[in-house]
Amino acid sequence: MSWVIEGETGAWELVCGLEIHAQVISKAKLFSGASTEFGAEPNTRVSPVDAGMPGMLPVLNMFCVEQAVRTGLGLRARINLFSVFERKNYFYPDLPNGYQISQYAHPIVGRGSVTIELSDGTTKEIGITRLHLEMDAGKSIHDRLPDATLIDLNRSGVALMEIVTEPDIRAPEEAVAFMRKLRAILRYLGTCDGNMEEGSLRCDANVSVRRVGSAELGTRTEIKNVNSMRFIARAIEYEARRQVEILESGGVVEQETRLFDDRRGVTRSMRTKEEAHDYRYFPDPDLLPLELDPAFVERIRASLPELPDEKKARFVREYGLSAYDAGVLVAEREVADWFEAAARGRDAKKVANWIITELFGALNRAGLDIGRCPIRPQQLGRLLDLVEEGKLSGRLAKDVFAVMFETGRDPDAIVEERGLVQVTDAAALEPIVERVVAENPRQVETYRKNPKVIGWFVGQVMKATRGKANPQLVQELLRKHLERA
Repeated sequence: MSWVIEGETGAWELVCGLEIHAQVISKAKLFSGASTEFGAEPNTRVSPVDAGMPGMLPVLNMFCVEQAVRTGLGLRARINLFSVFERKNYFYPDLPNGYQISQYAHPIVGRGSVTIELSDGTTKEIGITRLHLEMDAGKSIHDRLPDATLIDLNRSGVALMEIVTEPDIRAPEEAVAFMRKLRAILRYLGTCDGNMEEGSLRCDANVSVRRVGSAELGTRTEIKNVNSMRFIARAIEYEARRQVEILESGGVVEQETRLFDDRRGVTRSMRTKEEAHDYRYFPDPDLLPLELDPAFVERIRASLPELPDEKKARFVREYGLSAYDAGVLVAEREVADWFEAAARGRDAKKVANWIITELFGALNRAGLDIGRCPIRPQQLGRLLDLVEEGKLSGRLAKDVFAVMFETGRDPDAIVEERGLVQVTDAAALEPIVERVVAENPRQVETYRKNPKVIGWFVGQVMKATRGKANPQLVQELLRKHLERA
């Protein structure tokens, strides 16, 4: 999609690539057996390796390797059978060793791609440059004591996958669409929980601008640790406009690392951007090169689940859903599974409509996700069965749904207890229809000029029956009586 910044001297184009740090779902850390449990007391999930104790040697967690390969396959990327762990040297209090074990020259995953869907209905391919494994650093806590910084090493050594994109993003919306799609893929694969609030998924955005039509890349800045989908678009847009203002005033954009201040909606300088040589990468002497057996990769490939794009295509093909509805339902694996359980043997389009409108609305109001939904898929399916059987009107079904969501009870029990069964007996409805027509002669005259007024009469009958009357039967009876009146 086209997103252009109109400056005083002409139009400018955004060029953006992302670096995403995704925490690997694993019970143990990348190079030690220490627990990765979130929320533990500070410094209680730390082994001697994580603390950088002298003489402690790292031992590679092969389950983390398997998770990285699984992710690479899910990103349609090349799996490198030969990769190397290297030391990335820098000094910071929360990095006890004085270096981070990462991968640089030989990453475990090479080029791939992700297809994103945009709001105008178009799709776009975002290239993946690489995915490599690395250990996380600890956490510096600056706000507990007025004159000291505290260090928590619980996170030190936790396995991260750094996923780097090509500079293919041309609009803030594309960055958000990519992050949402990547998060969905990771959650489908079971390799990262995607919880941005807990820091399991963090994004750095490399932003530059250039004249529209130019092939030359501008100087880029890196916005570090953006931890919200909403903030990603705001940070990129602000930084692109800031760079355009600098360039149009005759200034020069400095290559630097910046932070996004979400309260003020601005980026601010953090430090001069380092280059690769500043980190003095070299192969870690304590770790042999990682060589994978092709059969190992193929075994993982065979175990991959159906991913969002494949599931969306199947929902359109098998259930007759629109591309939009299918896309909404497959965005989360749990939602897709919930839908299929509810739609089994039923009108899938109606089930999808109820989930997207009624269920999602109720979940949002309650602040719940589908995993904590008080209604089971089979219960929603049974509610729609009652409508299909003519025992409930659409209006009454919504009332029953509200009680189901509040109590978790089955629809049949609620209908029986509250006497909500739809009236489908013409003999029972006939006197009510006659009375409504007889009491409203002016509306009868209006109906003769405009038959659409029958909707008003239907409303009166439904009101008189407290919504229990079958609307189709009411219309038939009304037409008969109005023609006689």
